[in-house]
Amino acid sequence: MGVGGEKFQLGTVGALGLSVVSSVSIVICNKALMSSLGFTFATTLTSWHLLVTFCSLHVALWMKFFEHKAFDSRTVMGFGVLNGISIGLLNLSLGFNSVGFYQMTKLAIIPCTVILETLFFRKKFSRTIQISLSVLLLGVGVATVTDLQLNAVGSILSLLAIITTCIAQIMTNTIQKKFKVSSTQLLYQSCPYQSLTLFLIGPFLDGFLTNQNVFAFNYTSNVVFFIVLSCLISVSVNFSTFLVIGKTSPVTYQVLGHLKTCLVLTFGYVLLHDPFSWRNILGILIAVVGMVLYSYFCSIETQPKNNDVSGQQSKEGDSAPLISDSLGKVENGGDDDEPLKVPMWSSKYSRA
Repeated sequence: MGVGGEKFQLGTVGALGLSVVSSVSIVICNKALMSSLGFTFATTLTSWHLLVTFCSLHVALWMKFFEHKAFDSRTVMGFGVLNGISIGLLNLSLGFNSVGFYQMTKLAIIPCTVILETLFFRKKFSRTIQISLSVLLLGVGVATVTDLQLNAVGSILSLLAIITTCIAQIMTNTIQKKFKVSSTQLLYQSCPYQSLTLFLIGPFLDGFLTNQNVFAFNYTSNVVFFIVLSCLISVSVNFSTFLVIGKTSPVTYQVLGHLKTCLVLTFGYVLLHDPFSWRNILGILIAVVGMVLYSYFCSIETQPKNNDVSGQQSKEGDSAPLISDSLGKVENGGDDDEPLKVPMWSSKYSRA
């Protein structure tokens, strides 16, 4: 595979690990904040998360941890607003639907993403990948879906949430490849638009769903502590989200998201003594099997492609190593550990 391939694979595994740890941590923190302390203003809290993330990245830019790279402002604005709207629609979906139907909404994001990438990007998913995704979705469904109470408004909101979320995640991957920007650069430029969108709609949305005013809430020292802790953890969550989608694919990110759901259920039972049943255990085991199968088949299917690219690089290296090195840095946005080709965890026919 070569040193470059091994370095990229380690970077991908690190991004996946960071995403899992940070996401599970913030879920536990937010559960304590909302369930124990009564701060249920999810959309407004998310706007604060994004604002703190932007401020942290601005400090990192000032300290020259990464370089600012400007590109199409309309694309960034549209992407940021769409991301904000998708988060708001997901919260509305939870407010208008039962928990079981909301979990079905989240499960539907994977097949919807597969359909959109197949139709508009001509991306092909092998039969083994499709089977492993089906096993994963079955497991998560068994572990999390409890009831399916349908209503017209809730169904429409769920459909809109699925579509906007899929498009936003596909755009995350596409923009990084098209404009040769890193996950940090894209997150830094889109954060203000996401934060502003959620800050404008958040208080109204939260007020509508909770019948409370976020600005009239009693902010005790414990509430403030958990809000600050949640915002700090969110920096890692937001960064790892963009990093994982940029290094892999939107489908892989959704697979990882369902694995995190199973981990949250497990930690909730072990640490918080949440009610648990054999159905939850069976579902988690099935989901883990699906996750392992998906990872295994992805790695198997990318090996021939890796070998072909390695052979091409070695031939180019024999003739003009300096030129090929320079092109590699330019294509990767100046980031040597984030090659745009041959993603180790994506499917066989991932776009370059």
